Amino acid sequence: MSRYDIAIIGSGPAGLEAAITAKIRNKDIILFGSKDLSSKMLVAHEIQNYLGLPFISGADMVKAFRKHIEEMGIEVTEDKITAVYAYGDFFVLQRNNGEMVEATTVILATGVVAGKPYPGEDTFLGRGVSYCATCDAPLYKGKTVAVIGGSSHEEAEAEFLSEVCAKVYYFPLYKDEPAFKAENIEVHREKPAEIIGDMKVRTLKTDQNEYSVDCVFVLRDAQFPGQLVPGLETEGNAVKTDLQMTTNLPGLFVAGDIAGQPYQYIKSAGQGNIAALSAVNYLAKLPK
Repeated sequence: MSRYDIAIIGSGPAGLEAAITAKIRNKDIILFGSKDLSSKMLVAHEIQNYLGLPFISGADMVKAFRKHIEEMGIEVTEDKITAVYAYGDFFVLQRNNGEMVEATTVILATGVVAGKPYPGEDTFLGRGVSYCATCDAPLYKGKTVAVIGGSSHEEAEAEFLSEVCAKVYYFPLYKDEPAFKAENIEVHREKPAEIIGDMKVRTLKTDQNEYSVDCVFVLRDAQFPGQLVPGLETEGNAVKTDLQMTTNLPGLFVAGDIAGQPYQYIKSAGQGNIAALSAVNYLAKLPK
């Protein structure tokens, strides 16, 4: 397995700027995100304080960013990263298709995740709570599972689970109406409230009912940083960092909204630049 110098997770201003800076410094990089770059930016109205791009709409800013990375030969890999594991002098990133990627350094630019984990979510992680359907579906062959879908992108994961599991309860957290072909998927417009169990998950409780399940797949567009990276120090929904965007895990850096307020595009881009330079300096100090 080849190992990248820098893996960047997130395709907003922070992640893109990190990728651009790392590319200029001739590092072997991989950028995970969306080819749309940032859904938040696409719907933004007029942005007035981004240097050099005055009074620009979010959609036009996305176009400018896309042109920049295309001209530099930077591609966006759309696989979602479900976990990042520190292995001393390198990191292993788990994709939602079950494949692994190795990188010497990692830059998290995944944005801020609103809210907080469901009660029981942290407790039963690995014991009936999963963030990757492709990875863990074989463990629940012939069983009953629940899927909490943060966006319509997660419908494909539920369809896949329906091929393996006896029954899939699907709880969409978005307005669009899911359209499933599989007959063993039940859609419930209820708000998940708590994950309950003993040694492993037994029940998903909602604001209306309780469902007996063997696993709850919590599929968000982005995960809470402490869940994405075991051992990462956080404060609320943000990662603890310093002015060089370093974290408590050597070789792992953060940038943008994940580093805390203020939530500004110009600040995120600046932190992306710093994080990339910090990663480059970290790599330079490693034994040859």
